[in-house]
Amino acid sequence: MRIDVDGITVYFPYEFVYPEQYAYMVDLKRTLDARGHSILEMPTGTGKTVTILSLILSYQLYRPELVKLVYCTRTVGEMDKVLHELRRVLAHRDKCFAEDAPARAAASRKTLAVGLTTRRNLCLHPAVSSASSREEADALCRSMTASWARVDPEDIEDVGGRAPRRGATTNGSVVRMAGVDEEEEEGGAPRAVTGAAAAEKGLCEFFEGYDREGTDAILPAGVYGIDELISVGKDRGWCPYYTARHALSFANVIVYNYQYLLDPKVAGLISRDLARECVVVFDEAHNIDNVCIDALSVAIRGDTLTRSLRNLATLNARVGSIKTTNADRLADEYARLVQGMSIQGILPAYQDDIGRRRNVTDVIQASPVIPADAIEETVPGNIRQAEHFLRFLRRVIDFLSKRMKLPHVQQESAPKFVHALLVDVQSDAKPLRFCSERLKVLLTTLEVADAAAFAPLQLVADMATLLGTYGKGQSFALIFEPFDERLPSIPDPVLQLCCLDASLAIKPVFDRFQSVVLTSGTISPRDMYAKVLSFTPVVSRSYSMSLQRNCICPLIVSRGPDQVAISSKFDCRGDKAVVRNYGMLLVQLAEAVPDGIVAFFTSYTYMESILAMWDDMAIIKLLLERKLVFIETPDTIESSLALDNYRRSCDAGRGAIFLCVARGKVAEGIDFDRHYGRAVVMLGVPFQYTESRVLRARLEYMRDNCGIREGDFLSFDALRQASQCLGRVVRSKADYGIMVLADKRYVRADKRNKLPQWILELMPEANVDLDTDAAVSVSKAFLRAMAQPLDQSAQLGTALLSEADVRRLAEKDKVRTAELAEQRQSAKSVADAAPVPVQMQMDDDDDLADYLDTVAPDYDDEEMQVLEETEALLRAS
Repeated sequence: MRIDVDGITVYFPYEFVYPEQYAYMVDLKRTLDARGHSILEMPTGTGKTVTILSLILSYQLYRPELVKLVYCTRTVGEMDKVLHELRRVLAHRDKCFAEDAPARAAASRKTLAVGLTTRRNLCLHPAVSSASSREEADALCRSMTASWARVDPEDIEDVGGRAPRRGATTNGSVVRMAGVDEEEEEGGAPRAVTGAAAAEKGLCEFFEGYDREGTDAILPAGVYGIDELISVGKDRGWCPYYTARHALSFANVIVYNYQYLLDPKVAGLISRDLARECVVVFDEAHNIDNVCIDALSVAIRGDTLTRSLRNLATLNARVGSIKTTNADRLADEYARLVQGMSIQGILPAYQDDIGRRRNVTDVIQASPVIPADAIEETVPGNIRQAEHFLRFLRRVIDFLSKRMKLPHVQQESAPKFVHALLVDVQSDAKPLRFCSERLKVLLTTLEVADAAAFAPLQLVADMATLLGTYGKGQSFALIFEPFDERLPSIPDPVLQLCCLDASLAIKPVFDRFQSVVLTSGTISPRDMYAKVLSFTPVVSRSYSMSLQRNCICPLIVSRGPDQVAISSKFDCRGDKAVVRNYGMLLVQLAEAVPDGIVAFFTSYTYMESILAMWDDMAIIKLLLERKLVFIETPDTIESSLALDNYRRSCDAGRGAIFLCVARGKVAEGIDFDRHYGRAVVMLGVPFQYTESRVLRARLEYMRDNCGIREGDFLSFDALRQASQCLGRVVRSKADYGIMVLADKRYVRADKRNKLPQWILELMPEANVDLDTDAAVSVSKAFLRAMAQPLDQSAQLGTALLSEADVRRLAEKDKVRTAELAEQRQSAKSVADAAPVPVQMQMDDDDDLADYLDTVAPDYDDEEMQVLEETEALLRAS
């Protein structure tokens, strides 16, 4: 269908549109027109993704200056869903073009969309794709694609008569690639070799194929996810990962993870060339503040420092070896630093001594600080030479080691910690700011392929850089804990540099791009996000769910069948009556609800204790008599296997219960639509661990700098996690499910009102403060109503809008907008025509009675006497 949204034709790929989708499009267009940012909360299962894609892609046709849509997701699965909807939108748009104007369809700009993920997911090389971790995959890739790894020593001849090692130069000699003429040598890049030759030399044939094409490695128009990129890579012999990175420069739509924009170390490599004329969408943005905090925080453990010392010893040995065999390489590095080049000018591509061009694969990562805070100054003299820099790092590590030996918990501000550090290392703060980049330059100079092996030392350098950059403010705190408070008998020292201000990481995104949209189904309350992220949205709105029938049934259960209140409060966790009531709630729901039930606990520890007590009470046996029971664990593989078996049980008609944890993998990324989730139960309120010193430091910062009270933020955080758990069960309006909040604290208005608006609207007062028997009775009645066939025709005009319905709605909106504008103008005219009231000032020597007699002469004598007495008392005080 074609929808007119304020003068723009939106190509929507479905026959009908929901009223909330149309309202979302209107507000999204207002955001783009205003070139501002917005917070939009759309109910779960109402087509948020297709709405965003339809509006922005249509907006690009009418505003060609809007270069790109950058769509940020949390997981690879969500990226695949976005690209699937994008294909549907583009196919419908092309069909409409062909029907309306075939000539325009042929000449219209084709859309290129690319989904980018990690090397391990996109790599075709068997060694990299089978790596056990992302770090290992990156190291293997770098060992085969770095510029120095791709030059064969046999291809280098020494015109001066000596044969130096690969990549080396000698004093007074000229090194030239054998068999390469002068014109090819001026090109500067290592020669790409054929697939067979690459395999023989231990290189990656796919990267060599990509490099042979150079700037011609361009993808044709289309939508490219993981499977499509791998298919192109196999057909053309190109590296899918670097092909996708190259395509980011000219793609119309980019879909990738949050980290590619919010983490400075990654964003500086992947997203630095994006233009301002981009629209950035953060989907499922309810946890975006935590992502921002993590992007600028560093934690160092005892073994990190031990491995860092080994890294230093390895680098010292390499530097010593280079000084004896190829001192010119270190001298060249030092010369560039002395010439006044900033750190930012060293890492990008440059010509080395034998005419090789450092390519993009040589760069390990970008700076850990946000771009606006990166310094463009010369490198301090005391860390220009490699030996001096390594000695400086050794002093930093020694200072951290002394701090890690403290027997007690210690928390201090960043300025205090930096002062103590600088006194100990006998230096000023400037070298600290360069540590991270200087280490990466040294690793590049030494041609270190396995950068992952030096991750501990890089972590120390990153902490030093963050301290040197932000050490003067109050946005960071240093917290040392010799052990985990929950396991005090096990030594586990950890020093954390904690970012306390979530706005630091996202501020460059707000400043840099034209429009940023934060959207989710559970992003309530919206004003809290504006405060935490320190920005003013031009549009902030939550949408209702238009329904012909109420397909969700939210309930708050506060008591068990014995009328004992249920709660996950710490002082109630050992109460057998509370634990039994929780168990019987699940047992009775398992009897009443068909297919799958998902139950969320507040933490793994709480779940383990509850299950142990349920086993003693024979509640587990009662559950197994009714449905199979599966449990989420911290192990990803075990949880994936449990989830797969849970789905198989539901498909077989046996039914199952999945016991999960809020804030876990299942709560964030897994959908339980249709029969996989007919009911979801939130057992307790999922507060964070309030004894965490990191959390308390952040709460103090927000109280002092953002005006957010500690209790308000804790409740906000707990309720958004509970809302996210509830939203797992309903993924479309044709779906239905029961949402149970099992804790007496949900009855309180300060907790309940932080739930999303679309949930509250479907929760009548009769469904609040129920006991277990009443909740089961309401659930049975709801399931009987949902068992009736859904008549789609009954939804037309209310829950489903045709093109004619949208036109009528748009006309009503125009009339209403005109009326409001007329009312505002009328009110302004009245205000302008009103006489200016006379302002009287009362001097210190005036009597209050005289003043009041002037402005209000109708006071009687008794009232005047009271006023005079009051005046006397005021003057006496």
